[in-house]
Amino acid sequence: MSKQYDLIAIGAGTGASGAASQCRAAGWKVAVIDHLPFGGTCALRGCDPKKVLVGAAEAIDHARRMRGKGVGAGAPGIVWDELMRFKRTFTEPVPAMKERSFAKNGIDAYHGRARFRGPRTLEVGGEVLEGRFIVIAVGAVPMRLGIPGEEHLVTSTEFLELDRLPKKIVLLGGGFIAAEFAHIAAQAGAQVTVLEQAERMLTPFDPDLVGWLMEKFHEIGVDVRLKTRVTAIDKSDGSLSVRASSNGKDEVFKADLVVHAAGRVPDLEPLDLAAAGVESAKGRLRLNEFLQSVSNPAVYAVGDAALSGPPLTPVSSHDAKVAAANMLHGNHRKPDYLGVPSVAFTLPPIASVGLSEQRAREDGLKFRVQHQKTSGWYTARRLAETVYGFKVLVEEGSGRILGAHLVGPHIDEVINVFALAIRKGLTADDLKSTIFAYPTGASDIGYMV
Repeated sequence: MSKQYDLIAIGAGTGASGAASQCRAAGWKVAVIDHLPFGGTCALRGCDPKKVLVGAAEAIDHARRMRGKGVGAGAPGIVWDELMRFKRTFTEPVPAMKERSFAKNGIDAYHGRARFRGPRTLEVGGEVLEGRFIVIAVGAVPMRLGIPGEEHLVTSTEFLELDRLPKKIVLLGGGFIAAEFAHIAAQAGAQVTVLEQAERMLTPFDPDLVGWLMEKFHEIGVDVRLKTRVTAIDKSDGSLSVRASSNGKDEVFKADLVVHAAGRVPDLEPLDLAAAGVESAKGRLRLNEFLQSVSNPAVYAVGDAALSGPPLTPVSSHDAKVAAANMLHGNHRKPDYLGVPSVAFTLPPIASVGLSEQRAREDGLKFRVQHQKTSGWYTARRLAETVYGFKVLVEEGSGRILGAHLVGPHIDEVINVFALAIRKGLTADDLKSTIFAYPTGASDIGYMV
């Protein structure tokens, strides 16, 4: 006999929790299922614990930059095991807090792998659950690379649980994870090499600003190898050798740890989508504009599982609101990803929101570009930061902000002002006429537009 629910959410992170809570508040009978500790990627294995590590790396980087400018030579260093204990004060309470929250709100929680057994039926731990609606919010996992020795790689999750930081680290990939972990590890004293098969790192960000940021990689001693394809990983006597090829030349990189940072994909395979008649293509669910499966109207998806918007936690939360509204009241709401900011928490951070310069030109828009490297501005000079700059696109005629691309101190906060401007249609004149607190990172905005 199956247990009956109005909604079953597969996952226990931001997207699943959001959809479950909204539907439960409307009086629905709701269940959540997760085979991992409750809390989701961001709170347990991603952005939150990573940012704790970034905070320590920022302190070390700032102290290093300020030597000879008021900070003595005996600057502090990262004590890795202490930092990890501090990080766990954020992550370890989360699963129990989630469990209590679900119970308090009358949401049934199941631990285990969910597998479809029919269009509206799931099995978990030997129990069969049936839902009027099912939300897939399973998050993402590292993609398979298909190279010999792939089993020797550690994931970003495992990196964030290291009790000891190895001396020599190789990162495969050139995206967010590789860039952020490279800076953390280098500031903690590791020798870091990044192997990226593309022509540049951080491809979602403006190439000019990425070029400025690469100066910092060089400054802190991170060895970045571009256009380099990894062909195999060998392990012998506890030591790792990464074999790679670049421009027809083979090279071997020795390492104590090799980290998979070469991309993530939705964790769909274990669900047995075929049993539910849920169509997918190339590892992506086929959804309509309402985040609903095109082949099974009982199924919706949000966040990384949906891959409808950028793979970011705030997007997952937004998707959850959209899916819940559509399940509760019928399809009427579509996700709106206008003005979603993205930040890589390197040192300094790099951020982007809105259109890239290339996309704006492809769209035939008429705009002016405000573009400058501003290491000499007060914001950078007082922190002894050598990397600071911006590129802002302003539409001709309307003055609307089309896109903003920033790198440097405080820009992980400043980018939110540009996100607000894009989402609410504010103009360059609106930003110029705003009185910001001074001196702050935001007080530079008027000069950027």
